[in-house]
Amino acid sequence: MLFIQQPDQWREIVNKKLHFPPDLIAAIHEDNAAQVNRLLSAGDGIIRQLDDSEDRQWREALNLSIRLGNEATMSTLLQGVKFDFRQIHEALLVAVDTNQPRVVKCLLDRLDLEKGNKMDVRSFSLAIFDRSIDNSQFAPGVTPLTLACQKDLFEIVTMLTQKGHDIPLPHDISCTCLECHNGRQYDLLKFSLSRINTYRGIASRAYLSVTSEDAMLDAFHLSRELLKLSKKEPEFKPQYLSLDKLCQEFAVELLSMCRNQSEVTTILNNCDEDSEDELGEQTFEEGIPNLARLRLAVHYNQKQFVTHPICQQVLSSIWCGNLSGWRGSTTAWKLLVSLGIFIAMPFLCLIYWVAPKSKIGKTLKVPVIKFLLHSASYMWFIITLLGESIFMEIYREDFASRTQNILHSSLHMVWVVGFFWFECKEVWIEGLKSYFLDMWNILDMMVLSMYLASFALRILIVLKGYFLCQDPNAVHECSYFTNTDRKDWRQEDPQLISEVLFAVTSMLSFTRLAYILPAHESLGTLQISIGKMIDDMMRFMFLLMIIGTAFLCGINNVYVPYIVSPELGRFNVTFNFLFWTMFGMADPKFVDMPDYVLAEFIGRILYGIFTLVIVIVLLNMLIAMITNSFQKIEDDADVEWKFARSKLYLSYFREGLTMPVPFNIIPSPKAFFYFLRICCCYSNKKAPDYPPIQTLGLGEEQGRVPYRLQVVRVLVQRYIEAARREFEETKNKDVGNRITELSKIVGRLHLEMKDLHQTIVQNETRHHPFGSFGLNLFLCPLISQHFFVVSIRKDCLGPPPLLCGSVQVSACCTHAVCACAGHSLCYHAAATHYPGHPDPRGKGGDCEQDG
Repeated sequence: MLFIQQPDQWREIVNKKLHFPPDLIAAIHEDNAAQVNRLLSAGDGIIRQLDDSEDRQWREALNLSIRLGNEATMSTLLQGVKFDFRQIHEALLVAVDTNQPRVVKCLLDRLDLEKGNKMDVRSFSLAIFDRSIDNSQFAPGVTPLTLACQKDLFEIVTMLTQKGHDIPLPHDISCTCLECHNGRQYDLLKFSLSRINTYRGIASRAYLSVTSEDAMLDAFHLSRELLKLSKKEPEFKPQYLSLDKLCQEFAVELLSMCRNQSEVTTILNNCDEDSEDELGEQTFEEGIPNLARLRLAVHYNQKQFVTHPICQQVLSSIWCGNLSGWRGSTTAWKLLVSLGIFIAMPFLCLIYWVAPKSKIGKTLKVPVIKFLLHSASYMWFIITLLGESIFMEIYREDFASRTQNILHSSLHMVWVVGFFWFECKEVWIEGLKSYFLDMWNILDMMVLSMYLASFALRILIVLKGYFLCQDPNAVHECSYFTNTDRKDWRQEDPQLISEVLFAVTSMLSFTRLAYILPAHESLGTLQISIGKMIDDMMRFMFLLMIIGTAFLCGINNVYVPYIVSPELGRFNVTFNFLFWTMFGMADPKFVDMPDYVLAEFIGRILYGIFTLVIVIVLLNMLIAMITNSFQKIEDDADVEWKFARSKLYLSYFREGLTMPVPFNIIPSPKAFFYFLRICCCYSNKKAPDYPPIQTLGLGEEQGRVPYRLQVVRVLVQRYIEAARREFEETKNKDVGNRITELSKIVGRLHLEMKDLHQTIVQNETRHHPFGSFGLNLFLCPLISQHFFVVSIRKDCLGPPPLLCGSVQVSACCTHAVCACAGHSLCYHAAATHYPGHPDPRGKGGDCEQDG
């Protein structure tokens, strides 16, 4: 623990300021606190004020002492110099950056003890208006707390928050308040960087863990906000997306801290009131939890959280219900069961209609059986459409005239009415806003609207023909709607429109089968890929429309004045020509006009450029976009498929909607009973009151904390402990790696010097006038230089080399060599390291120094 002695009194001398001592930096490097104290001491012992012109030098001196870990020198500087708030702020940043909790506490205590300059901690956020820190290594807007949060220093974050430090949430990007206005006017770049650094602190694991009541929910909300900001501020999109990913990973890591099913159930089934209001009230089947937090994760598109093994295990167990053997059964058995449900669907629906509480009725409520039942119903609908199409082909002449029977092609309307009632119940259960957030629901509404419009037009023709024939003055109109041939029909005839609508809806009805594909892994991945490809094609069509319209106008205007060109010169003909050119199905001779050379030349040039741009460039670009989207899905196929499957699972967990189409349009006794219960005896369900967790050691006052928050606190505590253990292991591993690397370097250098010594001894000992003594005199400076290089390496973990006169001893190796100038040779441990070479002075193997 660092203690700073507070002077008896603080006095300011305005006209007598302490100039920066030139030798102060060297004394700090040597960690000579006494020398620093002498340089800062004054005759009257008064604490000196700083010279404004030397502000940066004083800052660097204090920062250097902190960065080198010289706590005594730092204490001496703080005692001898009166640093202001801005300088302490930068020193705090350096202490946090070097992860020195003791120094941080010392600086915070200094701020608390200083009289007259005690600043509000919110003033740290105003550092962007301080131009004196422009030369600092820290970005604008970085406060000690945000820096500690970015580095995930849990101890320092806890220390700063206990002192009252906080990270205020930045205002909206379009905020026009005085603070935001002044920040933009003062320095726009600093203002933007300050927002980014603030969000980096807020989105950090340390800040969420220490300051949040429910860290997981806050991570969800912050992730969604960061995703919105990436769209509002595209210039900082990569930074916001990286922070969004960080929040998602933090929520997943907290979920991984769960150790039993009770904690998992509590976490996934509970969230705060605001989140529940956003999700809306949904009632699940009896025995199925509401999974509020999991549904919120799906709503916020938290794919990593939803696809976590814990969440997937919960969803799979609910999906199969009491059919424990379904998950482990083979594909052939599942297909056999599906076929049986497909054939027996009417009988199963009848049993459920009569006895919904029976064993078979409860089995039909199991989500997987409900899914198979609804899928079988839709397959019957598709078979009905195919049957009607074949029936229309057999009786083609009747369907081509007014004599067709409306009932012969209206069997599918039984399913359409059932689908319409099903969608109405979904809107009632989910709410209008949540309903239209799902693109599949929008497609369903479009298809049902077209089916109903087609059927209504056919009814209109029948009714209009009937009533017009009752009027004697409308003989012509009666004949038109009853006996007229198709070739005499008007273009806006209701039957023509009805047939076109029916054809389009029949096609869209088959595409609706893609909704059930996520139930299978391979098919689900393909369905997701097709969806992404359609999105790429929509964006590509916008660009194609612009370029195609430009060439359409240009080429059409070239040929408009020339009547000799029957194929071009009209918009509809030119459009058809250019459209089929993209697929290589148009005749290029259409642009030829031999009698008009200039127009023909320009037309060919434009047509050639169109072919080059559209056919070669844009179509290949579309192929590249589709390939890229498909590759992205394949690279993360498991996550994408599990997320899509989870949404499919949740849609079948809701209460009701058990009876498939078209049997759902028949009122059941169960529905009548529920209606009476709602009208007469409405009961409100109360959330279960869980007991507090005993492992927390909570008192009576803290025991009233909701069980959900208690579990979250336990998970956060486990996460912080795991993070600290991982930090210590990484630190120890780094030290071990450095020791291993240094040992290898020293060993390799020792072998090289030994080989060099032996080689020179063998080749030159006989020719040297001083024998081995002269050889050692020749090698000592060289060897000493090598070991001096090793000894001053930063990786050396021992004390620095000992230099005494001409003697140099390296503490990083097992031996040392001395080069003695003007003395007899100093030879260390020659008998140990170089056997067979005695000390030239005959004094043994120890190193001796004359004088």
